[in-house]
Amino acid sequence: MRGFVYILYSQKLNKYYIGSTTDIERRVEEHNRGKEKFTSTGLPWKLVYNEEYDNLTLARQRERFIKKMKSRIFIENMIKHAG
Repeated sequence: MRGFVYILYSQKLNKYYIGSTTDIERRVEEHNRGKEKFTSTGLPWKLVYNEEYDNLTLARQRERFIKKMKSRIFIENMIKHAG
């Protein structure tokens, strides 16, 4: 099953959220319904970036790598240079 890393942006909070999933559309919808405590404070969230992997394990590894960078500049450069 494919896996995805995704980055959401909240204009309200001026923050990014990084996650991984097997179903991006469902996951973004869940975030925008306020399912998660953190993301419920920043509604609405906009999908600004995603990467596809062969499986969820690889997507989660990439998610952890991006989070370890702890850099807004790194994230914004990823988005800027995407496709």
